[in-house]
Amino acid sequence: MTRVLLARHGQSTWNAEGRWQGQADPPLSELGREQAHLAAAHVGAVDLIASSPQQRALETATIISSTIGVGPVVVVEQLRERSAGPWSGLTRIDIDNQYPGHLASGQRPDGYESDASLLARTIDGLDQLAADYPGATLLVVAHGGVIHNLEQHLGLESGRVPNLAGRVLVRDEEGWLPGEQLLLVDIDRISGGDPNRI
Repeated sequence: MTRVLLARHGQSTWNAEGRWQGQADPPLSELGREQAHLAAAHVGAVDLIASSPQQRALETATIISSTIGVGPVVVVEQLRERSAGPWSGLTRIDIDNQYPGHLASGQRPDGYESDASLLARTIDGLDQLAADYPGATLLVVAHGGVIHNLEQHLGLESGRVPNLAGRVLVRDEEGWLPGEQLLLVDIDRISGGDPNRI
């Protein structure tokens, strides 16, 4: 059985500004780097660290890798964040102004990647890791949209995924099974109790 600790990256500069990222590539903020350093102490024993290629995830993974001495980081293209299409770079206020009612109704614009597309490539990437590293325990750094979509597919209630939080997954002969929620940083400590900071 392969065990995966699937975690969201640290805070990016666009997270700090409340901007939808999608496949845009903003870097970690200083808080995000601090989160990654703190998270390293809570990862535990892992055999491998893998990451989305986007710099906010890859830098998070690299900080953890260098801190705990497990590397190099394996980059998995399929674990990129969902494309947000024309919403990339916009705040919720911008979206409400330019696309009235879309957020409330769940409607998405042309160019916004579907749940099915995101799920297919996420599973493909995780399956490849499980095939390449059977029986290993892996830390995989990805994105909130990736984790949220996968949790919904597995029949779990899923809301907003905080930075350096996620889900433990186990791969057996039947497929991927959900484990416990993963929290690698103390949200109240790192955010000062303000959830908008993460």
